[in-house]
Amino acid sequence: MDPFARLPVLPTTVVGSYPVPAWMERLKTDYARGRMSHVQLADVHEMAIKAALRDQETAGIDIVSDGELRRDNDVDYFLTRLRGLERTKSVKDFYFDYYDFTLSEPLSGADDKELTWLADDFSFTSSQTTSPIKFSFTGPYSLARRIRSSAYADLRGLVQALAHRLNNAAHALAERGAELLQIDEPFLAGYPGDVGVAVEGINTVTAGVKVHWALHACYGNRYMRPLWEGHYDFLFPAVMDAAVDQLVLEFARKGYADLPVLAKSAWDRRVGLGVIDVKSQEAETPEVVVARIRAALELIPAERLVINPDCGLRNLSGGVARAKLAAMVRGAAQVRTSLMSDSSGALQGP
Repeated sequence: MDPFARLPVLPTTVVGSYPVPAWMERLKTDYARGRMSHVQLADVHEMAIKAALRDQETAGIDIVSDGELRRDNDVDYFLTRLRGLERTKSVKDFYFDYYDFTLSEPLSGADDKELTWLADDFSFTSSQTTSPIKFSFTGPYSLARRIRSSAYADLRGLVQALAHRLNNAAHALAERGAELLQIDEPFLAGYPGDVGVAVEGINTVTAGVKVHWALHACYGNRYMRPLWEGHYDFLFPAVMDAAVDQLVLEFARKGYADLPVLAKSAWDRRVGLGVIDVKSQEAETPEVVVARIRAALELIPAERLVINPDCGLRNLSGGVARAKLAAMVRGAAQVRTSLMSDSSGALQGP
């Protein structure tokens, strides 16, 4: 079933992450330093996820997320749970730091279920909201980029091994009722020559899983700074072969000069349109959001647009994130109303 069939035109959503309050940062760092139990941390995570869901619902977001609040960063939450990977250190100075991973032997058989516990994360979130949920996870290419591997002849072999595990997780998520899954590939923009390897991995992840699939590609969002710069033409034509239903892209910070790339490449699936700059602590106005949506409507029909921030909201303060989401919802509603008025006028005639 198409999860968008129940939603209005120009539905609003988030990319994934949500602000981590200062008190939660301290507690997560305590856990990373071995000063807090896993049970205590789980209680903290659940409380924070409930609050993030309420914020999104209050803002009027149509498709919500768990805020990725259980995760230290976009990599460690997944790789720390894979057997065979070795960490060079067992503690971190700060929770958001990356571990360093090495792999000297191929990962064990492809039927292993190390990542299927992600379905438990989804089940908790679905028990706390009646809104549609987007559940995201880091893609196999970006995960592979954080591993020093001597176990495979090339990067492709490692990407495929990780992709099979994520495919298992995706099947488990679908069985729990997930309808919209998003693969995040934040490292891909830094290695545009590898887009073919990444797409092959994405197709292994999505194989046989009947949900709406989104692919998020951006230019990095570490501490509110881009890691790379460039243009989305690097994705094409390879991404046309990706077995996904939607591209979720960063536009608000960079501008909308890349939109013609989608039209020129004949991308005829949904587009997650970034209209909120998550690297700025200044909240947009609804009028700014309206202008950004209207710029996209010049090239992409409304029924194929999904309205979202550029990237995750993790690095923003809670107040700024709430203000940005409220502006995004109001701006999308204004454009939606005007589209309905235009359609009504066309039907009525002069």
